Amino acid sequence: MQASNAAAPSPAVTSSVDLVDWRPEDEAFWKEKGSRIANRNLWISIPSLLCGFAVWLMWGIITVQMANAGFPFTPDQLFSLAAIAGLSGATTRIPASFFIRICGGRNTVWLTTALLMVPAVGTGIALQSLETPLWVFQLMALLSGMGGGNFACSMANISTFFPKRLQGTALGLNAGLGNFGVTTSQLLIPAVMTMGVFGALGGDAIPLVKDSATLIGKIAAGTPTYVQNAGFVWLLLLVPLAVVGWFGMNNLLTVSPNIGSTGSALGKIVLFYGIALVVSAVGLYLYLPSGLGVLSGGGMWIMLPLVILGTLYGMKFAASGEMKTNLDKQFAIFRNKHTWSMTALYVVTFGSFIGFSMALPLSITVIFGNTHVFDPATQAWVHAKNPNAPSALMFAWIGPFVGALIRPVGGWISDKLGGSIVTQWISIVLVIASAVTGYVMFLAYHSATPEEYFFMFMALFVLLFAASGIGNGSTFRTVGYVFDKDERGPVLGWTSAVAAYGSFIAPVVIGGQIKAGTPEYAMYGFAVFYALCVVLNWWFYLRKDAYIQNP
Repeated sequence: MQASNAAAPSPAVTSSVDLVDWRPEDEAFWKEKGSRIANRNLWISIPSLLCGFAVWLMWGIITVQMANAGFPFTPDQLFSLAAIAGLSGATTRIPASFFIRICGGRNTVWLTTALLMVPAVGTGIALQSLETPLWVFQLMALLSGMGGGNFACSMANISTFFPKRLQGTALGLNAGLGNFGVTTSQLLIPAVMTMGVFGALGGDAIPLVKDSATLIGKIAAGTPTYVQNAGFVWLLLLVPLAVVGWFGMNNLLTVSPNIGSTGSALGKIVLFYGIALVVSAVGLYLYLPSGLGVLSGGGMWIMLPLVILGTLYGMKFAASGEMKTNLDKQFAIFRNKHTWSMTALYVVTFGSFIGFSMALPLSITVIFGNTHVFDPATQAWVHAKNPNAPSALMFAWIGPFVGALIRPVGGWISDKLGGSIVTQWISIVLVIASAVTGYVMFLAYHSATPEEYFFMFMALFVLLFAASGIGNGSTFRTVGYVFDKDERGPVLGWTSAVAAYGSFIAPVVIGGQIKAGTPEYAMYGFAVFYALCVVLNWWFYLRKDAYIQNP
């Protein structure tokens, strides 16, 4: 139902789907009805975004249990599943940053959340059998990436509901609690795998071939496990959210004046998400050894720009009217040098957070789950099951939890000291912590008792997550000061999309180096990148004649 009287809105306006009259800066309006409506939309948005992060990043945990359950895939193939979800999640953020204005907030949040049921159900079905081929899991990981796109449209939507004086709090709640989807996934999935939650509908259990664990303790090999629950469990949240979101959220016609019919708006979302997923699939086919593989190895750095450009130009080709106008504005930001500096700096912060979230669980399993003994006769390292191995399912959640929890602190400190000075210090911490983590990984991967290095390894990764979490807040502040109101939204959408490619890069780089027997090189490479960004941040924002002084 759509209201028709903007001058004197009736009570029906406040309960309709499409709101014509929306004046959050008007204190009387805000007190009378605006606050109630905005908060209702916020508290539906938060669990929707949490589910988006959870479904997007669930492969970091699922692949650990796939290895424990005896699925016939190599470590690098399992790493590739997390990487695929990471790539498509980053790519879907590109179109998602435009959805609110052209499709409406309620339409966008409802559909992008409801679509997560597809990979949730598909993944549950695929995990019911050890004979499911790799390409099926790759397809489900690709579709899981739709959860990554949710962040761009969710943040854009909530920012339109609140007055400026409350936007920081509202966006902080939305992003901060939404980010806990990573931790939720890493805690909930191991727990629900231990029981037949869905009865006969969930399928039969699969005996573990390796020891597993939950947060509260280890589970011995041979124990039946319902690994398929890792997909099905999200229906317990997604189904009620689909109902609540459909009836409880609103489109603001002051923000989205030309959304047309609901069917048309939903069709646009499917179209542009489809473009992003198809382009991602083509890029992955060219890259992955299980596909054409012509860009495998170092070709990742060719494939990623091709995917980004292919998505942007694919959208531009398919767009018309206001969507084409918005895309032209998006392309205009590329002429601003600060777009590129802030893109690199946001990769340092959010890219690190999301990338390490993807790669850490399987890294623990591969590096510490085996003993590593050098055989003089064959001049090769022999890797065998470690009876004293720590479980990734018990510990992997700690780092993302700390990173999400500390994120608001970065914004608060930056308000006091300036965004770029905070970014500078956390980048220096990331340089040092990454280099030391690499050395610890080297020691563990060349030890018959790698568990001796696990506490130090975890402490360093918690430090990496904490630094990247603080940096999320500082870079957001810098963007807010560097760009005007017309550029700010497109720049945030662009930088968040590029940074999200960290969820692809980290599993690929770490997984590849583990396969080569040199996992430390991955962390040394990250340290070099962080060091370059220390110089970049100093040059642009901290030196005496900086372009903008400590924004």
